[in-house]
Amino acid sequence: MTRERISMTQRGHDKLRETLEHLKTTRREQISEYMGSAIADGDLRESAAYDEARMQQSENEARIVEIEDQLERALIVAEDSSGGIGLGARVRVRDEKGLERQFELVGTYEVDVLKGRISDASPIGQALLGRHEGDVVPVPLPKGTARFEVLEVTYS
Repeated sequence: MTRERISMTQRGHDKLRETLEHLKTTRREQISEYMGSAIADGDLRESAAYDEARMQQSENEARIVEIEDQLERALIVAEDSSGGIGLGARVRVRDEKGLERQFELVGTYEVDVLKGRISDASPIGQALLGRHEGDVVPVPLPKGTARFEVLEVTYS
């Protein structure tokens, strides 16, 4: 069985490790205490608190397995040394209407649209990969093609 590698930034990898550690320690302990409290209350056949604790435990353990799998398949991508846009790049662009936007190109599991983190697998991400400052990049969108001028590429 071939297991596909997951591209991610070092920061994304570190964040996943922190989340995994939290789930294995703090969260497991919280659930255990909640479950102990529910058990102490008596009849488990009719205990909504116990059922809730079991559900939380199941979800927590499933999330642990998922993150461990992601970390095992992780391929940490270094920044593009040619100055081009790669994973981890912060990119400032201007669209055809003169509106400037800033994106950070990240791996699929690091996406946070509200913080401007877009996937390298998204249409914009794919179009920007390998581009440099000054390039005008056509981006295929559902309603046509947009063009973005790359104004600045930085790595943090």
